[in-house]
Amino acid sequence: MQLFFILIYFIPLLFIFTYSIIQFILIIHYLRSKNRVRIQPELIEFPFVTVQLPVYNEKYVIERLLDAVIAFDYPADCFEIQVLDDSDDETTQIIRQKIDKLKSIGSSIDLQLIRRPERAGFKAGALAYGLKFAKGEFIPIFDADFVPSPDFLKQTIPHFQDPKVGVVQTRWTHLNEDHSLLTKLQAFGLDAHFFIEQGGRNANKHYINFNGTAGVWRKATIEDAGGWSADTLTEDLDLSYRAQMKGWEFVYREDVGSPAELPVAMNAIKSQQYRWMKGGAECFVKNASKLLKNDAVKPGDKFHGFFHLLNSSVFTAVLLLALLSIPVMFMTVNNSFLYDLFKWTAVFQINWLILGVFYWISFRYKGKSVIEFFWRFFWFLTFMMGLSLHNSIAVFEGWIGRKTPFVRTPKFGKDDWKSNVYVTKSIGAVTWGEFALCLTFLTMSILDIIYLNYGMMLFHGMLTLGFGSVVYFTFKHLR
Repeated sequence: MQLFFILIYFIPLLFIFTYSIIQFILIIHYLRSKNRVRIQPELIEFPFVTVQLPVYNEKYVIERLLDAVIAFDYPADCFEIQVLDDSDDETTQIIRQKIDKLKSIGSSIDLQLIRRPERAGFKAGALAYGLKFAKGEFIPIFDADFVPSPDFLKQTIPHFQDPKVGVVQTRWTHLNEDHSLLTKLQAFGLDAHFFIEQGGRNANKHYINFNGTAGVWRKATIEDAGGWSADTLTEDLDLSYRAQMKGWEFVYREDVGSPAELPVAMNAIKSQQYRWMKGGAECFVKNASKLLKNDAVKPGDKFHGFFHLLNSSVFTAVLLLALLSIPVMFMTVNNSFLYDLFKWTAVFQINWLILGVFYWISFRYKGKSVIEFFWRFFWFLTFMMGLSLHNSIAVFEGWIGRKTPFVRTPKFGKDDWKSNVYVTKSIGAVTWGEFALCLTFLTMSILDIIYLNYGMMLFHGMLTLGFGSVVYFTFKHLR
């Protein structure tokens, strides 16, 4: 039985190691692509565009978004703006006031307020509903917390001169990165995704995903791929894979930044993470087998696509590794054979090096010091470990098909979580579970010191800090 536990312990280790190797491959793809000379197409005509803004109770940020899209440097008679509003608060009135103001000054901007009879299908349903009335051949989409630059359309629309291009995705940048430790850590992780993951996959023509916002769809691509579907919480990832399996190509513009707000409250971060992790698991169940069985998809695209869809499962592997480390530690203390077997796990320490390179490449452009990098890298990994219980529950629910509503991420506008009416003000059972795990791994850290178990000290210490910090910020942001 003891040997069985040790061998089981190797399973999540192997999965995380495989994930790290894939990240290393993406690093190579990304760095090779930096030496290529890219000639960006120029805009030779102005096709009609329908800008879609799906919103739900966004009173803090909606006016800022409207001001940004109204200011697009694009002929006013060549684009329309659909505000797909499902709100049940004063957001709707703010939108109406903006429309009235444009009319009063004689603006030629076509700003439409579109209200559905019912909020069926959440964001996916709103996008599909608006598409019925869209006059544009191309559909830029922005969430409420984004502030796109005036030249956004001129930077993205020219790519659609290639009839094979179905989507152009831009890189998220951050309006409030330096607000707090939490926003710095979120930016740290998102930058790695938008530089290395999106950049590396796109450089080698592997599948990437539309990130739900700050990108443009060809209307014909949406229709050809079967349209928006609300059967997963990440409708963007789902439609991305259905479109690419249909043969459509995606373009990623790393050099075009789209500023957005990062959540500043712990419960807002958790709601966003829950949606992303569960939705990713749902998309894996829905699309992985179709991807592998599709003879038109190249083997390399299948390999990278499979693990791309499986990304959220890394949190499950981390949680399993953490829980298994408890019996493994006690088993190896007084058993030399098991201890010698366990020492082979040191091979997997290369994961730290790969991840360090992965995040350093995306961080270096900020011009900050190496010391600052190591500080953020340590706290980012620690914080992600602390979210492993919360995110693993989301992944498991996605695997088994348990359906839950689309919970939007509260937006803040001025980084103020104290007066934000959209932030959940309650403590759930998961938070108490995180508190219990914090105490458990604090105990394990003390035992590691007593038994001189150097191999587990760092891991158990980071788990203690991770779960403890998640609990701390959860309670702090309830005050």
